[in-house]
Order: sequence, then structure tokens, then C-alpha cells
Amino acid sequence: MNNQLIGEIVAELAPVLEGRVWGKVWQVGRATVAADLRLSGNHYLFISVEPQQARLHLVERPMRALEKASLAPSNFVLALKKHLGGARVLSVTKDEHDRIVRFAFASYDATGATRDWSLIAQLTGRAANLLLLDGQDRVVEFVREPRAEGQQRGAVYQPPPTNFAGRETPALDQLALKGAQFPTLSAALDNYYQRREAERAFATRAGEVAARLRQAIDKRRKLERNLERDLTAHGDADEHKRVGDLLLANIATAERAGSRVRLIDYYAAGTPVVELEIDEHATLPEEAARRFARYTKAKRAAQEIAGRLAEARHELSELEERCAELERITLRRDEAALEEFAARQQQGPTKKPQQQQSPRERAKATNDGVPGGRRYRSSDGYEILVGRGAKDNDHLTFRVARSHDLWLHAADYPGSHVVVRNHARNADVPHRTIIEAAQLAAQFSHAKRDAKVAVNYTQRKFIAKPKGAAPGLVRMSSFRTLLVEPGENVERL
Repeated sequence: MNNQLIGEIVAELAPVLEGRVWGKVWQVGRATVAADLRLSGNHYLFISVEPQQARLHLVERPMRALEKASLAPSNFVLALKKHLGGARVLSVTKDEHDRIVRFAFASYDATGATRDWSLIAQLTGRAANLLLLDGQDRVVEFVREPRAEGQQRGAVYQPPPTNFAGRETPALDQLALKGAQFPTLSAALDNYYQRREAERAFATRAGEVAARLRQAIDKRRKLERNLERDLTAHGDADEHKRVGDLLLANIATAERAGSRVRLIDYYAAGTPVVELEIDEHATLPEEAARRFARYTKAKRAAQEIAGRLAEARHELSELEERCAELERITLRRDEAALEEFAARQQQGPTKKPQQQQSPRERAKATNDGVPGGRRYRSSDGYEILVGRGAKDNDHLTFRVARSHDLWLHAADYPGSHVVVRNHARNADVPHRTIIEAAQLAAQFSHAKRDAKVAVNYTQRKFIAKPKGAAPGLVRMSSFRTLLVEPGENVERL
């Protein structure tokens, strides 16, 4: 945020926050806090002093989302809870010349006396910081270790020197963001930073997937080189056989001198005389037997190596095709396709098919299972099917699952449809199996990195597809919810 934009957001926030009472506070990043000032709706004050994206504005979030995103409170957040809990906002002002905002508070101590406090938000690039000051402007606590003088604990607060604060970030041209679409500047800022964070997260995830893909390609290329070298090292198997045949054909006529032997080459035009090096202690039949043994060994090894080489080249070709696919996904920023691609990448390239399936086998595979999906067996012996991508989810839910099968999905997050096959129409699925299936639904969702994930479950008959809805989108008319840890704790089929 640049100086002008900070001035505009302070002008917007001051009349909204002044007179409000400080409530809960959450640490939602290493240098980011969100505070409840008892505003209408789900609006909270959001302040980040991360050097690359220092900002302050209001955000609109469910409280549970902030609680889920919160980290263990730092000493700074503990100090805010201790000293600002119940304090009233007196004013919100901006430094006239720099990107520094002061929130002035008043609270009451145990004797009823008024205590003054200030929360300083330095949105100053590499010197960005959040500091809590007492009534004499002495520093009580800070969220980032200060780099400027006059900001250590107990020191009288001094703003960072202008030459230390870092360059202003350029104006957020993106906030020329069709401003009419946003009711407030806070809403525009929140939208901008959420999109930027989503783009950063997507780029990071795509980079991780690309790195693993490059590693797999490098591994196959190294294998290809090694196999080509091994194939060359085994030489020409047929040459061993030809020499063995010549030795046997020349037993009566060969001219031998120690380890050298002269033979008539009956297989070459003009039947020339050739000279070979052999073991001087071996007879011609013994040498021929050795040559035939080498022929058999070399031929068998060459066949095996050639098969492995073809397999390696097939896998390399598929991985290179996946590289092109990943580039297309990255260019169009398709998050669902990226997650589907990453899941597929974990299984590695498909093996080169040994034989073609019959049409009947292909039809059976399509109708009985989930194309590209995952199959598990629960601890109670129930089959669990997990979709992979929107189209597979649709196929699993509306073509594979039966009305009395159990259906599960992570609540409020994109993810795989999960179906527990219930062959006993009137029997309930065991609770242990429901837990295991719910853990799979959490694992194969965008909430898989959360400690606990809410998962909805119901019978398939209570699932419907809204008219004209995109693949994978469903509506539940009745369901229950449970909280589980993401994981794959069952047998993979």
C-alpha cells in the first residue's frame, strides 16, 4: 500500500472504528493479526506487516475461518489480549509524512483509573512492524524484531528513518479494480490481496508439481542412458553364434598356433580364411560351447534390456506429455485441474500396455469402477470409492453409486466425492468405516492441510444435481456432519 492509499483507508476506517471496543484477536500469520472490534456482520480489522504485503483494512470472514487459520499466539498477541482487551478506540490517525497508522485506545485498570495505549502499524516495507505502546509512548511489545532505533522494549517510540523505511510500493493499479463493484475500499483491498494470495499459492503449488515432474523425467532419462549403454556392452549376440558354428565346421581343417586359430568362413562370400583369438587351453568344441553359451546369455539379456528400454522410453514420452499438460493448466490457472494432475502424478506414469483389453473388458472397467478413481477397503471390509476430478466425481455419484450407498464430501471445500458401497440395503454402515471414509474425503480436498476437517455424509438418494450445474456440483437434501483428521488409513486396492 502506498502513502495515498493508506490515507484513504484510514479516512474510511476512522469513523467506523472510533468508539468501538477491542475484543478477540487472532494471529493469522507470522506478522499478521485480525481483531474483533464488534462491528456489524462478520467484519474484522486485519493488519499485516509482512514486508512484501504490509496492509490494513477490514475483512469479511466467518469467525470460525479466522479461528481455523490462527497460529499459536506470539508474545505480541498475548500482550494485545492482556492490555487491549475491553479497551475503546479513541482515534485512528495516519502520520502526515509516512506510512504509519496509530490506533489510540483507552482502558481501565483494576482501580478504575484510565490507561492509554497505542497500536502502531508501520506499513513501511522492510521496516514494517506492529508495536504496542503505553501511555508514555514506550514500546511494550512488537510482532517483528525491530531493525530501527527507538523501537526496542522500554524505549520511547521513534518512527523509522525515511531512508530506512524502504521504497514505497507502487500504487495498486489493480485497485482501479472496477471500483464500482466494491462497496468500500476495504472490500476492494481484501479482494485484491485474496486474489494475489491465491495466485501465489497456485504458483507455489504448480512449481512443486513441476519440480517433481522434472525429477521423474531426469530419472527416466538417466535410466534410458544406462540401458542403452548396457545394450551396447552385451555386443552382437549373433556374432557369438556365428563363431561357434565356424569352430564346429572347421574342427578337421583348422590351423591352430597357441591361442590363434585359422578358419574357413563358410558364411562369407568367397569363403575367406579368418583368424580368431581363442583360449589356448580349450579344444575347439569347448571354445564353441563357450561361444554358444555367450550367445544365449547375450540374447536373453538383450531381450530383457530392450524391453526395459522400451518401457523407459514409453514412460519418458508420457512424462513429457504431462509437462505440456501442466504448462497448459498453469497458463489458465485451473486450480481443480492442478490438484487432479498432482494426484495423478503421485501414481507415476502408466506402464506400457502388454496387450489390448477386449471391448467387453473395457466396458466392464468403465461401468464397475471410477475412471481414474481410487479404491480402498475399510477395516470392516467395505469398499470405498474416491473420485478424481469433477467428471469422475459426477460418474461416481450418479452412475456408480446406488441409492443406499453412503456418500461423503468435505464441507465448504472443493474435493473428491467419496462413496461407501453398502451391499446390505437395510443395514447401517459401521461407524468405523464412516470415519475412515470421512478421513479420505478430507485428505482429497482443499482442506487436507488442516488439522481437523468437517465432512458431510448422507445416503446417495439424498444427493441431486442442480439443473445446468457444472460437473461435480451437487445439492444435499439431508445430511450429517462429523469432524476428522485427513488421512489414508485404509487398504488401497
